Amino acid sequence: MRTRNIDKEQLVKQKAIESIVKYGFEGFSMNKLAKACGISVATLYIYYKDRDDLILSIALEEGDKMGDAMIKSLDPESSFEEGLRVQWKNRYKYMIENPLLGNFFDQIRSSSYQVQFADIFLKKFKSIVGRFMENVVARGEIDEMPFEVYWSIAFSPLYALIKFHMEGTSVGGKPFTMTDEILWKTFDLVVKALKN
Repeated sequence: MRTRNIDKEQLVKQKAIESIVKYGFEGFSMNKLAKACGISVATLYIYYKDRDDLILSIALEEGDKMGDAMIKSLDPESSFEEGLRVQWKNRYKYMIENPLLGNFFDQIRSSSYQVQFADIFLKKFKSIVGRFMENVVARGEIDEMPFEVYWSIAFSPLYALIKFHMEGTSVGGKPFTMTDEILWKTFDLVVKALKN
């Protein structure tokens, strides 16, 4: 049995993410990936059972890292504003430092891998964020509402600003660069919209 080469395995993951972001799942193949890595196709099967195993394994591994980054230092007992601020700070930092992974997860979210990915990814994430939400609702800091409504108000503005920043333009092609002032002014508006 051939041994795993950690450096080569990391190269495979990096090139797979780059390729999926650039060409989508339709344009992604094991042959193209092997060529991009400068290795044989057979070598890929040392690390992964097949194409689906490769994609899902990378998504779960990177998703685990992303989830940990997003809930870093989040105290489920913290106030709504304090806890939300920690999550905004973490999400913003992660997305700015990992722009390729943000696009990779966009691909995962709109694919058939989404259900399997979400089932596993959300287990740990939901536990801490769920406790935070239960506490702030129990204290009457925000009203109880469907999670989708909460998420849309709490995080969609942040992701829209990050997208504008990454693309360098906002609506209508106007140049846009994110600043701390814009970030935290938007945050204050979100808190105002949700907090009782």
